[in-house]
Amino acid sequence: MTVHDRWTELPDTETLKARFRPVFDRIAEGALRRERERTLPFEEIGWLKEAGFTAVRVPVEYGGSGASLVQFFDLLVDLAEADTNIAQALRGHFALVEDRLVAPRAEGELWLKRFGAGEIAGNAWTEVGAVKIGDTITKVAPDGAAFRIDGEKYYSTGTIFADWIDTYAVRADTGAPVIAIVRADQGGIERRDDWAGFGQRLTGTGTTVFEGAAVEAAGVVPFETRFRYQTAFYQLVLDAVLSGAAAAAVRDVTAQVRKRTRGYSHGSGTVVRQDPQVLQVVGRARAFAFAARAATLEAARAAERAYLSAQSGDKAADDSANVEAELASAAAQVAAAELALRATSDLFNALGASAADTGLALDRHWRNARTAASHNPLIYKERILGDHLVNGTEPVYVWQIGQIGG
Repeated sequence: MTVHDRWTELPDTETLKARFRPVFDRIAEGALRRERERTLPFEEIGWLKEAGFTAVRVPVEYGGSGASLVQFFDLLVDLAEADTNIAQALRGHFALVEDRLVAPRAEGELWLKRFGAGEIAGNAWTEVGAVKIGDTITKVAPDGAAFRIDGEKYYSTGTIFADWIDTYAVRADTGAPVIAIVRADQGGIERRDDWAGFGQRLTGTGTTVFEGAAVEAAGVVPFETRFRYQTAFYQLVLDAVLSGAAAAAVRDVTAQVRKRTRGYSHGSGTVVRQDPQVLQVVGRARAFAFAARAATLEAARAAERAYLSAQSGDKAADDSANVEAELASAAAQVAAAELALRATSDLFNALGASAADTGLALDRHWRNARTAASHNPLIYKERILGDHLVNGTEPVYVWQIGQIGG
């Protein structure tokens, strides 16, 4: 049975939106408080699990909603508008769900059942310090009928909230790269909330340390079998975060403009909510947020085609679909970053200096967008897009960061 056979009919998009809108609204209500108090969203992620959002891509037969990729990213932008931190915190979870969807049924079924029941995963891939590009210090070693894992990871977004940790490692016995799916609530694992960035402060990003933690046999997966459009998928989550940050900034500044009573003697002489220059600022930012979302959803359609080509038996079609997905996600990244950063910054022109009040935390939208735009540096994506167009060079699907040279 192929991946296509798992779904016979997609859910209705508006029905999905109506289902999750109340929980997104509830999350949005507390976003400012969480930012000011630096409160990690454990409770809010629990709401999403209870509502079934973390299983939205899981087939109905395993307890999910069976949503398409386009429907999923449409909803993820909505969630990011409510709180970009939470949408980004679930990045590793949804990537692992996607991987297990594409895997043969016999390999994916165990995990899809777990995810359908509400369990979620975090991410632990990147190593920092003196590690060289291409090297991986984290090791998985056979231990009886199972395995053990030792190592240290950073940028472990979402792991602090998770039941499982999606970890990149190498086998100590063979040297082969693998994905280790590690149960989070066990001895031998330390999860630190030590991310010091000025944005995405509530994503649970930080250090994960493994010291002889157990890994069940079913949790060691050859990296070579990882779903091919994973880099496009990871980037699309960040594109959704950027789009959501822009939309949230438009929402919050609009609310401030509506209730503003103080104007300027050198202004239009009307109340602020009717000032044509102020309305122009808000309207342009609205257009930027709209375009960022549109670019993200267009790239999601390309990823959907890569998903549909998986296990199709047509290698040429699958190759083409994966190239298209990678290029589309990169193009969306460049566009969404530019649009979101302009929207979240230019909107301050619609208000006075009082908008800089830390109690409003309007700067969080720019900070979160700026941080999301810094991942997978977009200057390299711009070059990759140009190189493909001019020279036909295929994009790089998997990349690493580390020390260069001796």
